[in-house]
Amino acid sequence: MSEVRQSAEAPPRFSPELVQAALAELRVYDSLRQDKLAFAPRDSGHVTMYFCGPTVYNYIHLGNARPFVISLVAKRFFESLGWGVTLVENITDIDDRIIAKGNQDGRSWKDVAEEFSDAYVEDTQRLGLGRPDIEPRATEHIPEILELIGKLVERKHAYPAGGDVYFDVSSFTGYGKLSKQQTGEMRSGARIAPDEDKHDPLDFAVWKGAKPDEPSWDSPWGPGRPGWHIECSAMSLKYLGAGFDIHGGGRDLIFPHHENEVAQSEAALGETFVRFWAHNGMLLTQEEKMSKSLGNIFLLRNALEEYEPEELILYFMSSHYRSPMEFSRELLDEARQQVERLRNQFRTLGDYPGAAEADAPADEATLASLVQHQEAFVREMADDLNTAGALGEIFALTRKVNSALASRSLSQTAAETLRNALAELLYVLGLEAVTRVEFSLPEEIVEMAEERQRRRAARDFAEADRLRDAITERGYEVRDVPGGFKLVPLV
Repeated sequence: MSEVRQSAEAPPRFSPELVQAALAELRVYDSLRQDKLAFAPRDSGHVTMYFCGPTVYNYIHLGNARPFVISLVAKRFFESLGWGVTLVENITDIDDRIIAKGNQDGRSWKDVAEEFSDAYVEDTQRLGLGRPDIEPRATEHIPEILELIGKLVERKHAYPAGGDVYFDVSSFTGYGKLSKQQTGEMRSGARIAPDEDKHDPLDFAVWKGAKPDEPSWDSPWGPGRPGWHIECSAMSLKYLGAGFDIHGGGRDLIFPHHENEVAQSEAALGETFVRFWAHNGMLLTQEEKMSKSLGNIFLLRNALEEYEPEELILYFMSSHYRSPMEFSRELLDEARQQVERLRNQFRTLGDYPGAAEADAPADEATLASLVQHQEAFVREMADDLNTAGALGEIFALTRKVNSALASRSLSQTAAETLRNALAELLYVLGLEAVTRVEFSLPEEIVEMAEERQRRRAARDFAEADRLRDAITERGYEVRDVPGGFKLVPLV
């Protein structure tokens, strides 16, 4: 079981040269314009982001965790460029599914929302990535929601009907622009339910009239509760204002959730709601989206019982955020092996005795490779947050470092420079935990090394060599040092 990990390190800042390399090529894909476009913050030097968080009627699964991880890594990258970042990630704590869960369990909707809100924070906290700057809950923003609905009604974009308030899709000419659908095509097959008083099958509720035994708040249109879509518009606009930089979430939210957010927000504002829409691909199990309704879920809290946080994070980082990801234990186990390779790299660098400065011919070439891979890393991250490419640059660098370490032709000063630089890159990807390594040597290996020392003292060099080879086969190198020996894991 993994402990709660809250990253305490101050975010590293790239050198001015690396920042310039990143800014020269910084592109973010916008789902609305369907292209990678040059990115600069709305507010000079400060990025504003809103990511859709969970609806809390159950524990979150790995598919829900993916946008959380992406949002925090994006925040780290922008901070590494010297920018400030405000990341808002909401919690939907009132919804039909929450009410249904309460009825099913024989308890109040509020108890359900509080239990799973706390569980969501607890589970994501264990990843060690830190938290969004603001985590608003829908029920704490009823006044802002009512104000936004009031603007829509006043401007004839919404209408009261039967205790509900509906957004009038026909009043907004841009409806469908995010999901690239025509309203005529959307209406095909759409129906108005018998208990609905809306004018058009596409109209959606921004306020739901009170029903028996359901929570409600007072409003100018009668008691009721907010619709799902209006919550995110109200909360994002409160904390970030119109035209904020990035709105993120899963690709499954493009329609209807984000489409409806665009319509109601721009109808109320009369201006652009969001500058860039960023949607992550789904987590797939046997080519189906991981979802609670399909029952093919792997809960984050269960995953954290089997895998370390950094193993899950590396698994997410190994694919571009816009690509669908296959879920499999084979891929998670592969991520575990890659994490261990990185840990061993830091053990070896930390324990490396180093050649004398005058006898360190690998320094110049290895440090030149470091610069090349640092520049390539920031270029990959600047290319629409290509974490898979950035991770590839890290592993390419470690292979070169290992070669220099094996030849004993690297100085200790160079080894320390490499260690610090790698740590900075790994921090950006949320993998700084791999740099905090401890030596925990297997007792069997220590006993073999001690027996080898005794054989050497007795001049039984054949047996000493056999023991050295056996230690190597088990993944360790034994080094003779004044007064004894030192064991180092092989990378």
